[in-house]
Amino acid sequence: MNAASGITTNPVPLAGNQERLLVFTLAGIQFSHILDFMIMMPLGPILIQALQIDTQQFALLVAIYTLTAAGSGLLAATFVDFFERKSLLLTLFALFALATLLCAMAPDYQTLLLTRGLAGVFGGVLSAMLQTIIGDVIPFERRGKASGSVMSAAAVASVLGVPMSLMLATKLGWQWPFVAIAVIAVVFLLLAARNIPTLPKHQAAHSGRSWKKPFASMRAVLQERNHLLAMLFMALGAFSTFTVISYLTLYLTGNVGLSAEQLPLVYALGGMAGFLSARLIGGLADHWGKVRTYRLIALLSIAPILLQTHLPPMALGWVLLCSTLFFTLGSGRAIPAMAITISAVQPPLRGAFMALNSSIQQLACGAAAFLGGLMISRTPTGVISGYGHAGWLAIGLTGFTILLAGKIHMHTRPLAA
Repeated sequence: MNAASGITTNPVPLAGNQERLLVFTLAGIQFSHILDFMIMMPLGPILIQALQIDTQQFALLVAIYTLTAAGSGLLAATFVDFFERKSLLLTLFALFALATLLCAMAPDYQTLLLTRGLAGVFGGVLSAMLQTIIGDVIPFERRGKASGSVMSAAAVASVLGVPMSLMLATKLGWQWPFVAIAVIAVVFLLLAARNIPTLPKHQAAHSGRSWKKPFASMRAVLQERNHLLAMLFMALGAFSTFTVISYLTLYLTGNVGLSAEQLPLVYALGGMAGFLSARLIGGLADHWGKVRTYRLIALLSIAPILLQTHLPPMALGWVLLCSTLFFTLGSGRAIPAMAITISAVQPPLRGAFMALNSSIQQLACGAAAFLGGLMISRTPTGVISGYGHAGWLAIGLTGFTILLAGKIHMHTRPLAA
């Protein structure tokens, strides 16, 4: 108990089985909203035909989620620490499930655009809330492994979720993947109500009047140099990844010679490798050191980035080897990076910090995709030029994050009891 504030700041003690159930539940929530975001790109041809829209309109359908997610992250940073963590997460996740179901019920393009925006509003804050709960509940010495387990849900979404969603869309219609995601979300909502412990209202407990100053949390986060370094660290990591990955499929089909039918193999193998390596990398970060692990994996990721952005036409097997390394090390370095970032802030400000960090990451991803589009060009025959420049930029930013990782101070213990 913190004498000054009268709030509990130590991680909530859980038995081994309880902790495993908690991590499984958080991973399920992550799977639900990541799949909801990921499924839009593969659904492109189906939606364009069904809704009679052009490519620019479809691009807005994809972008609206990121834009509203970034906006909701900024808004959440002003109030997230005034509420009990579990109740807020359950509320946001329930609203996300409802928004996703409304996507399936949309009768036209305009309504679908609106419901996708709503899904972004609620889904965009979920990742920040999940990592906040990990930071509040899981001790520092096991935080890397827990974070890796939750983040591996993105790989499961890539390997299992996307192909199954496409099968539903092909057999039954584009609405059914959203129905399936909403049903999965309800299942994990019930598990969350059971498995997530009640957590303290960190900021609200400081003062009965603190809710009247909604920007106090954001201001407190931004006044701390260590917080700014951690957010810059994550933003640059996201920027370097999305500079390359946003145009990966165009390059593979236009320059390397892969067919559209071969692209699912790229994502399936990359997602499977990412899933299998996530817990291993998380455990390594806990035992060998989070900064040291990040630096090693980030350094190893430079070679696949360089290869992936300069690949000539070659046999499918070699392409898959390179792309699998690219996805494995790219997603793998995010695991110790997130463990570092979670530990850069103490519990009373962790919710606001993670919401603000999530918003900045969303903006960084959008900016990276935009800048990548300026750096590359596509000929009428589909050949991409300038992709190598995007690769060099990603490598330069990766090198900067390797240096920056050691500048971030991690709180290995909570506030003094």
